[in-house]
Amino acid sequence: MSKAFVKEDSELEDDLMTADASIPQGVKNYITREGYNKMREELADLLNNERPAVVNTVSWAASNGDRSENGDYIYGKKRLREIDRRIRFLTKRIESIEVVDTHLQTNRDQVFFGATVDYINQDDEAFKVTIVGIDEAEPLAGKISWISPVARALMKAKEGDVVFVKTPNGMQELEILEVSYPEH
Repeated sequence: MSKAFVKEDSELEDDLMTADASIPQGVKNYITREGYNKMREELADLLNNERPAVVNTVSWAASNGDRSENGDYIYGKKRLREIDRRIRFLTKRIESIEVVDTHLQTNRDQVFFGATVDYINQDDEAFKVTIVGIDEAEPLAGKISWISPVARALMKAKEGDVVFVKTPNGMQELEILEVSYPEH
């Protein structure tokens, strides 16, 4: 089959990477200052440390001759493609980011982007979440995306308010115990 009709692996992986972390149409890509700094640090590390080290390894491996059975060369080229793909992704994301300095939030008793919220559900299970950008969400670490159902339900609520969120098991009641913001 002609290569014209076959999608390259790296193109397919690019499509999958952007599909998984896509930003809804017409929505800004908000991120906290901390999240933005982490993305910039990762990009700088890839460009200044990881990529040059892998390029050196690939160059050395290529100079050894036969590349078809050269593990260092084969692995190095694969790793280089992964690094380049991540660099492209981070570069595009950083261009579209709108940094929100959460420590400047003046209405600190209400839930907005960047707030840390302590709440309990109707089963009296306690949760503590911080509402962050799509690119910095880590649900297991208590960082939820501002477009997640729980974050949307919490938005603009105040301490003592009861909000409702639609879950696969039906409507859940959440009571807000505390709202706080970083003091940076």
